[in-house]
Amino acid sequence: MDNKDNSSRITGLKASAREVREQIIEMIYRAQSGHPGGSLSVADIMTALYFDLAKIDPANPDWPQRDRIILSKGHACPAWYACLALRGYFPMEELSTLRRYKSILQGHPTAAKTPGLDATTGSLGMGMSMAVGAALEGRLTGSAYTVYLILGDGELNEGVVWEAAAAAHKYRLDNLVAVVDYNGLQLDGFTDEVMPMEPLGAKFKAFNWKVYSIDGHDMAEIVETLEQARDYQGKPVCIIADTVKGKGISYMENECGWHGRAPDRRQYQQALKEIRSAV
Repeated sequence: MDNKDNSSRITGLKASAREVREQIIEMIYRAQSGHPGGSLSVADIMTALYFDLAKIDPANPDWPQRDRIILSKGHACPAWYACLALRGYFPMEELSTLRRYKSILQGHPTAAKTPGLDATTGSLGMGMSMAVGAALEGRLTGSAYTVYLILGDGELNEGVVWEAAAAAHKYRLDNLVAVVDYNGLQLDGFTDEVMPMEPLGAKFKAFNWKVYSIDGHDMAEIVETLEQARDYQGKPVCIIADTVKGKGISYMENECGWHGRAPDRRQYQQALKEIRSAV
């Protein structure tokens, strides 16, 4: 791909990420419930996967050879739902039903209800085990799919993450790519105060993973690193993505209070204005 084509590719992905962020805010505002901070921090990574990197078919969501995408930090599902709707897994109108009774879009994602979901998540830490299982299935069946796992940095406090990380090395699951949404905040405060996890890269390396560190909002770097991770052989891969909680909305950025809070009308209008004016 030449520089001109790649530039157009990245420009298109940035536009898609803005649309994903806009839908996140629309959903949470209408529901007056949800988790905007962590949904916004992971929006660029999810966009890169669903609109570019992942091998998927919205017309055939159960295609056996599809890549698997697992959002372990399930409370950030507005980002997941926005990507799925924009890619055509279900009508856009469904986004207005977030968290309503009998909606297919619950506050934590349920694979049995929502087309396109590869896992039911929300119990923090469990996504790593699910991803290891999915990657091991691919290995045992000779399938060529990649499993993409998105982890929150706060959920790395859970011991089950590291048990599963050890298993990923044991079985040489180089079809597994984990991305840590490293925004530095969790429900109760800063992650390095709640339960320090540094040196995080060294921890994954000690579990015999290949580790990359990136700017989780630089779309070109996200795409390039995901491509390298997908093609890497011999080890599972972890991408530590430095992100900003509430990215794209000035009054939400790096504010713990926006972990699980809906904007009022004035805040909603300001949020949309800032998202739409972003470069």
